[in-house]
Amino acid sequence: MEKKIPVNTITRDVKRLAAPTGNIYESVVILSKRANQIALAEKKELSAKLEDFRSERDTMEEVFENKEQIEISKYYERQPKPDLVAISEFENDELYYRVANTDDTAK
Repeated sequence: MEKKIPVNTITRDVKRLAAPTGNIYESVVILSKRANQIALAEKKELSAKLEDFRSERDTMEEVFENKEQIEISKYYERQPKPDLVAISEFENDELYYRVANTDDTAK
């Protein structure tokens, strides 16, 4: 089952985003870190798929004629952006995050 994630930017209520952490800046940091994780995973996945098409002697004609490679690239271009996925996960309580212990008495 695929998630219903908007593919374009929408206006969001900042108070609603800040509610789970109590601080909008903490929420933004969580969203940023998750978006980076998603982007890295997608990049690795795309690179692995495109590596199958790489040859030692690529010519410009071969690159332009490889329809499967073009379709794979188009598929990833149509996917929702990592920040939109992260926001959707955050709003649906699908993210696990924790605050590091900031005990000043620790040595």
